[in-house]
Amino acid sequence: MTPDLATPSRHTLPEDLFAMLIGTMLVSLGIAFYSEVQLATGSTAGLALLLQYATGIPFGWLFFSINLPFYALAFLRMGWPFAVKTMICVGLVSYFSSQIPGWIGISDIHPLFASLVGGGLIGLGILSLFRHKASVGGINILALYLQENFGLRAGYFQLAVDAAILFAAFFILPLDRVLYSILGALVLNFIVALNHKPGRYVGFS
Repeated sequence: MTPDLATPSRHTLPEDLFAMLIGTMLVSLGIAFYSEVQLATGSTAGLALLLQYATGIPFGWLFFSINLPFYALAFLRMGWPFAVKTMICVGLVSYFSSQIPGWIGISDIHPLFASLVGGGLIGLGILSLFRHKASVGGINILALYLQENFGLRAGYFQLAVDAAILFAAFFILPLDRVLYSILGALVLNFIVALNHKPGRYVGFS
């Protein structure tokens, strides 16, 4: 009997949990690359990285705190399953990003490699979470809300916001680090923009 390809199948809870674990690990590894060579990215992660460079406060604490106001939008506009999964993902990224430097030695990494591979890892991690109705908080929540309700492509909206955050990096980081950061942001956002389009992915939670 031929399966009905027009009818999407729901993700099971184990599938959601696995995607959340893998997605947050990918994001956290990308963040660890960025942090090691002092690169920036967009959204709340980029803001947390810039604040870490400026103040010395660990990324995990900053990332978790900055995301707190966005949970209200997640609960009110995206539903409690999305909000709960997003809160868990933010907590996992906050934890993993603080532990990865102790799990793997990455003290010698070229900024170009960090920007390309780190941006790719973060983009793939975010894509994994998006497809399981979760995110790493912040602007990701707003981007998903706009795509789900108004058809505005999440990746392109995120690219515009990231541009504003990266502009602020000019006041904190050396010029070459900002240029590498811009390259990484392009890789990250094009991964999301090209692979997460309304109607393309039929699985849902």
